Amino acid sequence: MKGHLALLGVFVLGSALAVVYTKFRLRYLFTEIGKVEHTISNYQVEWDKLQLERSTLAAPGRIERVARGKLGFVFPERKEIVYLDIGSSARKRN
Repeated sequence: MKGHLALLGVFVLGSALAVVYTKFRLRYLFTEIGKVEHTISNYQVEWDKLQLERSTLAAPGRIERVARGKLGFVFPERKEIVYLDIGSSARKRN
């Protein structure tokens, strides 16, 4: 009988330790989730900033300003423009 009681005590003690460990692990993982959520939030803010910067850099007015200022692009004169009729050249090949 004492053997059964000792075995039961070991199981109860083991269960108590498992509960303590599980609670500790749960709290640890909860704080880790909080850290990861904070990191995700920071990345989302950074992504939003990058999206805004991309849209600013890709604005047609800015592209034209850079093309004219830094690259020296100019609009061609009317006589310098060449039009290609792709539809008629495609029919000639067939």
